[in-house]
Order: sequence, then C-alpha cells, then structure tokens
Amino acid sequence: MSYQATHLFDALTEINDRPRPFETYTAENLWNDEHISKKMLGFHLDPDSAPASRPHAFIHQSAEWINERFSLSEGKHVADFGCGPGLYASRFAKTGAAVTGIDFSKRSIDYATSEAKKQGLSIEYLLGDYLNFQSERKFDLISMVYCDLCPLSPDQRQHLLSIFRDHLAVGGSILLDVFSLEAFSGRQETADLGFRFMDGFWSPGDYWGFMNTFKYEKAKVAVDKYTIVEPHQSRSVFNWMQFFSIESLTREFEQCGLRIVEKYADVAGTPYADGEVFAVVAERI
Repeated sequence: MSYQATHLFDALTEINDRPRPFETYTAENLWNDEHISKKMLGFHLDPDSAPASRPHAFIHQSAEWINERFSLSEGKHVADFGCGPGLYASRFAKTGAAVTGIDFSKRSIDYATSEAKKQGLSIEYLLGDYLNFQSERKFDLISMVYCDLCPLSPDQRQHLLSIFRDHLAVGGSILLDVFSLEAFSGRQETADLGFRFMDGFWSPGDYWGFMNTFKYEKAKVAVDKYTIVEPHQSRSVFNWMQFFSIESLTREFEQCGLRIVEKYADVAGTPYADGEVFAVVAERI
C-alpha cells in the first residue's frame, strides 16, 4: 500500500472514530469563528429559521408568557444565560426589568448591544463563557432557553447549576428547557459527507465536510461530529447533546441544592405532555 493510501485510510478512520462522551468541547470555537458566527447570527435573525433560535413567532409568545408568569417589571432583575443576539433579553427589558445577558459569541453580543442602544433599552450584555460567570447581583429570574443545558458535560452542568443557585435572589426562579428521552429515541446513528457540506456553512472556501452521529444508550447522550477538511487544515466540531427524563433532571438539580417546582411542554407555558422537549421552573431548596 502506498504512503498516500495509508495516510488516507488513517485519516478516514479518525474521521469515523467514535469519541468518548463529552471528551472534547468545541462550542466556543464554533460560535466565535468569523465565518460560522456570521452564518449563525443570520439564522438567529431569520424569523422562520430554527438552527440557532426558535422561530420568532414562538419567541414572542414565549417571552410574553415569561413576562407574565414571573411578573417581570421595574425592580426585577433577570439574567439570560446564552442570550445570543438578545431576542429574549430585549423583550424582558421592555417590561422595565433590569436585564443581564451573557454569551461567548462576540458577534451576537455586539449585535445585541447595538440593537439595545437603537431601542433605548438599558441591558447589560456581558461577553464571556457563562461557566465563568460571577456577579454580586442576585436575580429574580435566571433563564436559559433553547436547551442550552444539553450540550454541557455532567461536570459543566453541575458547575452551571451551582452558579444559578448562588445568584438567585430570595424567592427567585430558574427557567430552562431540555431535550427529552423521546427525542433521544428518535435520533439515529448516521454518516454523511459532501463537498462544501451544508451549503458552505463551515468555511467561505472549498472544503469537504463529514458528519457522524453517534449515540450512547446508557448515558442518553448523542453527538454530531463534524470534520471539516480544507486544503490547508482539518478540524472537528462536536455538537454534544444530553437527553433527560424529569427524574434525571430532578436529580441533577437536587445535587446542586435546587428543586423543580413546575414542568411544562415548552418555555411558552404549554401544559406538560410527552414530547421531544420539556421545560422546568426551579428554585433554591
């Protein structure tokens, strides 16, 4: 076998290799890549697109429910973790609540800051990894929407839930949604590839893209592993996803001194029912 063939065989073997759950964390690189972050912001701002945010009609409905359910108004303090370009934070701020948005995408934070200024909204946007969040402020509501807890490893989730607990005001609430075991059952292990895979999403130049989806039955984890091969480099991006039952999420919350007090089908207050997503409200024990 020639050197070129051996090298190609080894490269393809590595591309299709099954990683250990959560062994590599690439989220920050994904959201701050110059080309990809521009694409992601476009998805956020497309009112009918779902890859980065839910459709805007749902966001509007959801924010209205959240504003009413948690009585957001002047004097209330809200922290929106993973705020992106401020689609929820801006709607919270219009109630008069003091809002802090945290995200590690510079492009999203820059956009959110600019939009808040245009709309005359006083929102504190913080650029940084919310796993490192520290503040003297206590919040009446901590929100994390679009299943942002799910890409985190068990240790990261425990750390973040502890941050939530430590930053809750007396009587404060946490609202977040997660993917369910029903969603896990619907996932399939797949492999796909293509030239300029996903219509040029991964790079402005030419590349070959590979996607491998792996499932881990015992852990209830799945990953979409993307390998991008360009003329000058090869890189991999791992989109991890933890799936939960009410019982498993309850255990994780309780380990961090939190108690789930309400459950819904989504973050718009739809009554709880079996589905691919569910939402919970939690408070300090």
